[in-house]
Amino acid sequence: MNFEYFIAKRLIKGKEHKSSISSAIIKIAILAIAIGVIMMLITVATGVGLQRKIREKVAAFNGHVLISSYDNNNSIESLIPIKKEQHFYPKFEDVDGITHIQGVATKWGVIRTQTDFEGIIVKGVGEDYDWKYVKDFLVEGELPDFTDPKNKQVLISTYTANRLGLGLGDKAITFFLKKSATIKSPANIRPFEIVGIYDSGFQEFDEKIIFADIRHIQKMNKWKNDEVGGFEVFIDDFKEIDTKGREIYNSIPSTMEAQTITLKYGSTFEWLKLFDLNIIGIIAIIILVAGINMITALLVLILERTQMIGILKSLGTSDWSIRKVFLYNAGYLILVGLFFGNVIGIGLLFAQKYYGIIGLNPATYYVSTAPVYIHVGYIFTLNIGTMLLCLIMLLIPSYVVAKISPSKAIRFQ
Repeated sequence: MNFEYFIAKRLIKGKEHKSSISSAIIKIAILAIAIGVIMMLITVATGVGLQRKIREKVAAFNGHVLISSYDNNNSIESLIPIKKEQHFYPKFEDVDGITHIQGVATKWGVIRTQTDFEGIIVKGVGEDYDWKYVKDFLVEGELPDFTDPKNKQVLISTYTANRLGLGLGDKAITFFLKKSATIKSPANIRPFEIVGIYDSGFQEFDEKIIFADIRHIQKMNKWKNDEVGGFEVFIDDFKEIDTKGREIYNSIPSTMEAQTITLKYGSTFEWLKLFDLNIIGIIAIIILVAGINMITALLVLILERTQMIGILKSLGTSDWSIRKVFLYNAGYLILVGLFFGNVIGIGLLFAQKYYGIIGLNPATYYVSTAPVYIHVGYIFTLNIGTMLLCLIMLLIPSYVVAKISPSKAIRFQ
């Protein structure tokens, strides 16, 4: 091994250096590796980042698993109440991996101003509601506080506020249809006070949902204080959402159903799954192109060092030992490309993460800036995978060494 390493080192640093043509080809090969690593890092970081961000947004408004009454018939509005006194509330002990569970209720309504109106869904939440999932969306004001006696504070979206010309401190006059409406009293009216404005970038939710005290919905629906429309369950590992969904379903009473967000928003999550195929396809193409460039560079090195190969063979050096010389040299070139590719690629990812340089259309991608997910695990995997696959691809062209005749090689010019 020391012999091959010594010869490879001479190939890299020796005075008898490469011709201008081989030098250019080798530089192109290193550049191809560097650009390939940059593109792979960006592809994985943005692809996984977008998947995670969209999953987080959907979960922020729904939880990971939704428990509701079978009698609701998949209605968006909570129709049949559920008692809070359940064996799984406030702590779901029958299923591992549950981080939080909260009671919620929803009700259709219409916000009306002097010049316009907008249909919305009021999401009623209580003091058990975990605001950390929505806090990141807050752009103005503050989050409502429902720990005190029933109040009229609400959190609305930027979309709704702009549509109706509302702002912080304004009254959002909201009308709710009564079950037993009369001519004199056709609707329930609630003059909510806007204390906060959020913007999730997920228009499907932003254009509908406002957050209010669940006690308003309980009163309008003539429910008891210990009744809710359903429960939102959060898990600690999204990869196990289907498994946890089945476990939760098997743990709740037969009058209730449990639905994961991957089923409720099936089209969205099917679209996200396509990202995995895109990432794999892009990485495969990039590694193939980089490998072909390295094969070209290796063949040029072998042809340029034909005389040296002939001399080594005449001294009794085995073909495999000579092949290893060139593989070591190629490995060094790959490492150089990986180094510069990682420095530039990771630098670009951090710039995007903290400064949001590249924007996206939220109507299409549900986010305003391209999210990135930076993790040592996938960076390490990409580097090791690229190194190994390129070296494996180089094994076949390195076999050219065995075809070189020592007597002809020594006379080769």
